[in-house]
Amino acid sequence: MAKKLSESVALEVKDTGVCVREFAFKVPADVAKSESGKVLNYISGVAHLPGFRPGKAPQTLVSKKYAGEIAEELRNRFVGAAVEKIESDAALDLLSLRFKDMGEFKVGEEFAFSMEGVIAPAIDLADYKSIKVEVPVDAVEEKAVEERLDMFRAMYGSYADAEGAAQAEDMLKVDYQGDFPLPEDASAALKRQVEAKDAFVWLNEPEILPGCIKALTGAEVGKEYKFVSEYPADYREAALAGRKVAYTVKVNAIQRRKKLTDEELVERTASASLDALKENIRKGLETDAKAKQRRDAAEAVYVKLDAMAGDFALPEALVDSEIQKLLQQKAREVVKSEEDAEKFKAELADHRAAVKADAEKAVRRTLILRQAAKLEKIAVGDQELDAQIQMMSRYYGSKPRELRDMLEKSGAIDELRVDIVNGKVLEKLTEAALA
Repeated sequence: MAKKLSESVALEVKDTGVCVREFAFKVPADVAKSESGKVLNYISGVAHLPGFRPGKAPQTLVSKKYAGEIAEELRNRFVGAAVEKIESDAALDLLSLRFKDMGEFKVGEEFAFSMEGVIAPAIDLADYKSIKVEVPVDAVEEKAVEERLDMFRAMYGSYADAEGAAQAEDMLKVDYQGDFPLPEDASAALKRQVEAKDAFVWLNEPEILPGCIKALTGAEVGKEYKFVSEYPADYREAALAGRKVAYTVKVNAIQRRKKLTDEELVERTASASLDALKENIRKGLETDAKAKQRRDAAEAVYVKLDAMAGDFALPEALVDSEIQKLLQQKAREVVKSEEDAEKFKAELADHRAAVKADAEKAVRRTLILRQAAKLEKIAVGDQELDAQIQMMSRYYGSKPRELRDMLEKSGAIDELRVDIVNGKVLEKLTEAALA
C-alpha cells in the first residue's frame, strides 16, 4: 500500500512560547519529484493545447504552459499534507495555525517551509461529571403579576393629546431641521433624518434623533428647541456616522399614552376575563423564572468547572484577539465624533489595560468549555449552524445566505460555532448537575 503524502513529509516541532509551537516541514527531493510527476500526468491528461488531441500533448509543452497551475497544485498538496500530519498527532490539540515562512518553491526539488500553531493548554476536568448545583426557582408573587398587568394597560393603550410639558415616554409631533448639508443624491432616509415636518419623535430609547430625550423632556407645544445630535461612528446612515448635527425642533403636539381600563384590556387581549388574563401572565412569569433558574444554574456549573480547572497558561494570541474585540466594542460605545476617535487613540494603552482582565476571563471560559465539549464529544453540525443563522437572519431582517457570507468574511462564523458548542455543553452539564 502506497504511503500517504503526509507520511512522507518530515516534521520538526519547536516550543517557541506559551502554547505556541513552530512546525518546520521538509518535503524530500524524491517525494517532491514523484508528486510533481503525478500532478503533471494528471494535467497532461486533461490539457487542451492547439494542434493536439486532449491528453496527447507532449508533457514538456504541458509543463511549460501550465507551470503556474502545476506549482500551485503542488504547494497546496504539500501544505495540505503538512496540516494533516499535525492534526493526526493526538498529543497536539491545535487551536489555530498560520504560515510563518513559505520558503522558496521549485517544482521537483526539496521544499522546506514552516507554520506556527497555537496549542490548547492541558486542562484537567476529570471530575466534571460529579458537579451538582442547587438553584431554586423564584416564586412568582402577586405584585409581579400586577406590575405586568399594569405594563399591558399602558402598552396596549392609545395615545391622546396631553397638556403641559412633555414627559418621558411621550410622543411628540414636531417639525425639525438639521444643519447637515444634504448631498444631491441623498437617499429618502437621509433626508428624513436631517429634516421633516409633522414627524413623530418618541421620548424613549432608541432615540430617533440622538440627544432628543434630554433636549425635549419638558418641552411645550408651540415652542422651538435647539440641540446638537452626536451620531455614533457606526450609525446606519454612513453620511451621518460620527457627525454632529445641530437641530431646531418645533413642537406641534404632545401625546401621551392613555392606560386601558381592565375591561378594555380584557377585550384588547381577547381574554375570557381579567382573572384568566392574570393566570396567563402568571404562567408566563413562571416560565421566565424557570428560564432564569437554568441560566443561574448554568453559571453555577461553570463556576465549579472553573475552580476544578485550576491554573493553566492562556495562549497570548487568543488573549490579544479578545482584547481587540473588546476594544472595538468599547470604541463603538464611546466614539461618536472625530474628536472622540482621536481621544480614544491617545488613551488606547489605558483602554487595553482596562479590558485585559475581561479578555483573559473570556478566553479561559472558552478553553474550559471547549475541553468539556471534547470530553462529552459535543460538536456543531452544519444543520445546527444553518438553523442558528436562519434564526439570526429573521432577527436582523436579512437573508440567511447574505448573513452567512458576512459572518464568513468577518471570521465571526467560527465565533458563532464556538458559542453554539458552549451553549450545548453547558446545557448538558446543567441538566446533569440539577438532577
